[in-house]
Amino acid sequence: MSPRMVPVFLEPTKKRKIVVFGGGMVAYRKCKQFEGFRITVVAERTVQGMDEVCDEIISERFKPSDVPAYLEEAFMAVAATDSAELNAAIRDSAESRGILVNSAHGGGDVLLPSSVRKEGYTVAVSSEGSVPAFPPYVAKMIDGFLGREYDMMLSLLTDLRKDLKDRISLQTDRAAFLAEVLDDHAVWRKLKEGDRKGALDKARTIEGKYAQRTDSTKPRAQS
Repeated sequence: MSPRMVPVFLEPTKKRKIVVFGGGMVAYRKCKQFEGFRITVVAERTVQGMDEVCDEIISERFKPSDVPAYLEEAFMAVAATDSAELNAAIRDSAESRGILVNSAHGGGDVLLPSSVRKEGYTVAVSSEGSVPAFPPYVAKMIDGFLGREYDMMLSLLTDLRKDLKDRISLQTDRAAFLAEVLDDHAVWRKLKEGDRKGALDKARTIEGKYAQRTDSTKPRAQS
């Protein structure tokens, strides 16, 4: 059994060049997914608005033998033309040069998942290329399930972690405390009601148990 694909999040940076081959709506959507990277689009014609989602457009008609020249300094290539044959050539050229590649017609070593972006977190779903219609459906179901209370919980945990080392000395206790907050039905109920202060008060009560444990382990001053 071959290893499964590895889910990875990449930090957008203009230091990484993405070369997108193709100028249609598929290429446009790929560019939007790579927002924040340095994007070069190679296509004879492009859809309206393409210039708003990329850094450079090379308006040329190209053939497979032209592809290597466009790949110089590329971090990743995206084959998004309407030709399966041309996309295969782009994929093979990128792979032979050790450049990551995503192809609209399959193959390549990068798949772009369907994603659910919330205020402070992202959930990604992929069928690893087996059934393209499946991830968007699952993402839609997840989006409906993850209510506002999940954003509020993340915000609450973020606040609780501030200076937590000063209040709970042991890392294992800090991890246990945060896990207990996540599992506490009363905290979740307050968040669903929109009562963040009430949720924070409940969390502070839980924290008190661990803080007391920290106090009990501190050496006592000699009289």
